[in-house]
Amino acid sequence: MTEPGRTTGASGADREEGARGRRRVPLLLAVAGAAYLLDLGSKLAVVAELENGAPVQVLGDWLELRVLRNSGAAFGIGEATTIVFTVIAVAVAVVIFRLARKLYSTPWAIALGLLLGGGLGNLTDRLFRAPGDFQGAVVDFIHVRGFSVMNVADCAIVCGGVLIVLFSFLGWEMDNRDKPEGEGRAGPEGGGEGKAGEAAVTGPPVAS
Repeated sequence: MTEPGRTTGASGADREEGARGRRRVPLLLAVAGAAYLLDLGSKLAVVAELENGAPVQVLGDWLELRVLRNSGAAFGIGEATTIVFTVIAVAVAVVIFRLARKLYSTPWAIALGLLLGGGLGNLTDRLFRAPGDFQGAVVDFIHVRGFSVMNVADCAIVCGGVLIVLFSFLGWEMDNRDKPEGEGRAGPEGGGEGKAGEAAVTGPPVAS
């Protein structure tokens, strides 16, 4: 039995979360974990089997597996500034974890998960591979003819970045918050109530 003066039901925060859906942090972590483990496993395999051997042709000479150590960013960019990219990777991971507090969108969770997993994959190389001290060389092994040599982490980072740009262009919100239906609209559906209130304040027109 409900006591007088006490109401039942969800709080305002609970109702707001119910309207948006549940936070997608578990999905973000699952995608990041899958990307990270796939990157780590592939690097361990190719280093053990291919680093000192001949390239393995997958699609003729258009796509090969060959191990290269890259001290720069994705696709061999900026090899002289390894520690800078290490700091950037750490900063990106921190930002993503902070954004996770308001993450209710499934597409955004997938995009940020790819970005986080790929970033952590290459960050692991920089921390634990030679020469160490945040300057470790990243293992690249996917060679596309006329393009570059990359790894699974690079692919995840690029895919995540492309999705983020696409979702931003489409106006998809990370927190699934929609604008009120009547906002910015004129006519009976959007602006009728506002006009009625204005008429009530100003009163009827006076005949001259």
